[in-house]
Amino acid sequence: MAKKELVRFGILGAGSIALHRHAAELSKNPRAEIVAVYDPIKERAEHLVELFGLGKKVVVASEKAIIDNAKIDAVVVATPNSEHARLTIAALKAGKHVLCEKPMATSLEEAAAMIRTAKACDKILMIGHNQCLMPPHIKAKQLLKEGIIGDIMTFRTTFGHGGPEMWSQDKGNHTWFFKKEKAYVGCMGDLGVHKCYLIPYLLDTDFAEAAAFIGTFDKKNEKGKPITVDDNAVCIMKMENGVIGQLTASWTYYGQGDNMTTFYGTKGTMVLGGSEQYGVEVYLKNGEQIKYKVGAMATNERQVASGIPDMFVDCLLDGAEMPFDGMKGYKALAAVVACMESCATGKVVKVNNKLVPEKKAAKKAK
Repeated sequence: MAKKELVRFGILGAGSIALHRHAAELSKNPRAEIVAVYDPIKERAEHLVELFGLGKKVVVASEKAIIDNAKIDAVVVATPNSEHARLTIAALKAGKHVLCEKPMATSLEEAAAMIRTAKACDKILMIGHNQCLMPPHIKAKQLLKEGIIGDIMTFRTTFGHGGPEMWSQDKGNHTWFFKKEKAYVGCMGDLGVHKCYLIPYLLDTDFAEAAAFIGTFDKKNEKGKPITVDDNAVCIMKMENGVIGQLTASWTYYGQGDNMTTFYGTKGTMVLGGSEQYGVEVYLKNGEQIKYKVGAMATNERQVASGIPDMFVDCLLDGAEMPFDGMKGYKALAAVVACMESCATGKVVKVNNKLVPEKKAAKKAK
C-alpha cells in the first residue's frame, strides 16, 4: 500500500482559535486539506472558508457530517470547552485522529475517557499546546537542558490580557468564555492552563502541589452581573523535583498583556518574553549578560504561527514524535483542577497526575 501523503481535515468550531491557528496554518500546509467546517453559527464557518479560499461546499450542516465522513482522516476540535470530550470521543470512535484545543476537557474523568478512547481506537489524540513551540520557549528549553543557569530553584510565570470578549468571535460580554456551563473555568482554563503545560515541558518535571487564590474581580456578563467564572488567579506551585514558583493568569490586564516567564537558577536568571527585541535574556551571577533574538511570541494583536497543526500532520504522516499527547493535556488540566480545589478549600492540594479510575468516569457520565 502506498504511503499516505495527505491528511484530510474536518474542523469543528470556526471561532477565533480556528481562524488564527488551525485553519490559518493547515491551509498553508501542502500535506493537509481542509474538506469540511462546521459551526452552529453558519456565518462563522462561511467566513472561515471564504477567508482561506476553501470553497462554499466545505461548510457542512452538522457535527455528524464531519464525524461520519469516511473521507476525513483527522478532526480539529475547536469548540467551547464543554464540547471537547463529547466531540473528541465521537470522532475517535468514528476512526478519526483528533487535535483538540486546550483545556482538553472540563473534568479529569472526561479527559481520562478521551485518552482511553484514543488508545482503544488506536488513534492519535493531540492537545493544542501552542505555547511550547513559540520561538522564545523553544530556545529556552534548549538552554535549560544545557544548564546555562544551573539548577532551577524557583520560577515566576504570568499570562494575562484584557479578556476574551475582545478577541473571541463573540466580541462582547455574552461570550461563552464567561459562562461556567460552557467554559468550566475562566482565565485559569483559558490562560493559566497554558502555563500548566509549559512549565512542566520546559523543566521536564510535573506539578505536584498547588495553593491558589482565584476569583472574579471585574468582568461582567451581558446582563451587567459578575461572570460565573474566574477573571484572576494567583497560584503557588510545587513541582515533583522540588522547584517552586508563582503562576498567575488574568483577564484584567487592560492596556497591555503579559506573557512572561522567569527562571531563577543556581548560576543566574533567565527571562522569557520580557523584551520585544530579545525573546530570551540570560543574566549570570558572574555579571555576564546573554540576549537572544529568537522570534516573536504570539499575542492577540500579533499572530505568530504556533506550529501545532503542522506537527500534528507530521505525526500522522511521518510518525514523528508527539510531545503534546493526551496525557500531557490531562496533567495540565489536573494542575488547573488542583488550583481550583485549593481556592475552594483553602488548602494545599496535590495534583492528580494519574488517570482517574475508569469506573469513576462511568459513574460521572450517568
